Amino acid sequence: MYDYRQAIDRIMRQEVDAGQIAGAGYLLIQGGKERYFSTCGYADRERRTPIERDTIFRLFSMTKPVTAAAVMLLVERGELDLRDTVGRYLPAFWKQTVWNPDGEPLPVERATTVYDLLNMTSGIPYPENWEGCNPSGRLMDDLFRELKGGLADGQRLTTREWVDRIAEVPLAFHPGERWMYGLSADVLGAVVEVVTGKRYGDFLREEIFAPLGMVDTGFYVPEDKLGRFAQNYFWNGEKRALEVYTDCNLGEYYGPDVSFESGGAGLVSTMEDYSRFAQMLLQGGVYDGVRILGEKTVQFMRQDRLSPKQKWAFCWDSNLGCGYGCLMRVLTDQGEAGTIGSLGEYGWDGWTGNYVTIDPADDMVMLYFIQRCGYSSTSALRKLRNVTYGALERL
Repeated sequence: MYDYRQAIDRIMRQEVDAGQIAGAGYLLIQGGKERYFSTCGYADRERRTPIERDTIFRLFSMTKPVTAAAVMLLVERGELDLRDTVGRYLPAFWKQTVWNPDGEPLPVERATTVYDLLNMTSGIPYPENWEGCNPSGRLMDDLFRELKGGLADGQRLTTREWVDRIAEVPLAFHPGERWMYGLSADVLGAVVEVVTGKRYGDFLREEIFAPLGMVDTGFYVPEDKLGRFAQNYFWNGEKRALEVYTDCNLGEYYGPDVSFESGGAGLVSTMEDYSRFAQMLLQGGVYDGVRILGEKTVQFMRQDRLSPKQKWAFCWDSNLGCGYGCLMRVLTDQGEAGTIGSLGEYGWDGWTGNYVTIDPADDMVMLYFIQRCGYSSTSALRKLRNVTYGALERL
């Protein structure tokens, strides 16, 4: 007789046995109950440390939904307006320019707003350095090489200082023109610091992590928890094998003296912790009797906010059939996405392959956590999603 749990385990085991990943964890919650939790392989292959429920993972871009929640918390308290200009809080952004292929950078047609940042329509790129990449992204790459060099030499710039340097790089396009993945969430983290007068990590801990019981989530890994910190890997194409990844990709740094707290990629967490955050969103802003956000706020967060003109660049494989808003994808077309998931399902993934689905229609949260650089939106992940959705009536 068919058992979806065996199918989940088989898919993960195939990935590990093929050497594509060192290990994986899967967690399914529906109707407020844990339906299945499973792990496969190693958190640290070299030390033969298995993945456990409390294994600490680098979230990378799964930090972004947390940042969206922090921003919307301030919006619903009347401390922040979505139409506020970023320069109101970070004066360096009053001087923004736009890349001009014909010469000197041009002044922006209008100022970047908080709403632009939430929807990745700000024109602020990620660092890029490949043939044919956006020139603005290449300039950002030059800046990040400088900043990461300083980090390696012991320099500890604050979140505000780091973001002020980001403002110096010409935008890829005028604010609001289109969607482009970039450093918008990192800028939002600095905005939160200015509004609250607190370090970003302190604000998150006080307002989200501690109330939800997320005891292993933050911007650094304490020494007594390093044994639970998963190793990160990358694929060596020449050797056709996984190798340990030790570089600093986006300024992430998990030591106790961390100073740049990246709102776009800097958090670490466990599957248990992140499931609490995801269930809070699923349940309209409340988890285990603790309300973090208003229900209307969460409804706002899970809607597509891109116009057709803005959406033409929202065409990654992982985003097909989806809209975007508040730093998360939203499923709008099952066929294009290649999934049997419910319309309105939302969530995001991270550079190291972590993934979350939050589905109000089916009262469901699905988490899949791995640690391999640049390995999101895989066939294995799509299979896991479809197996999960196909099993919901049997739970």
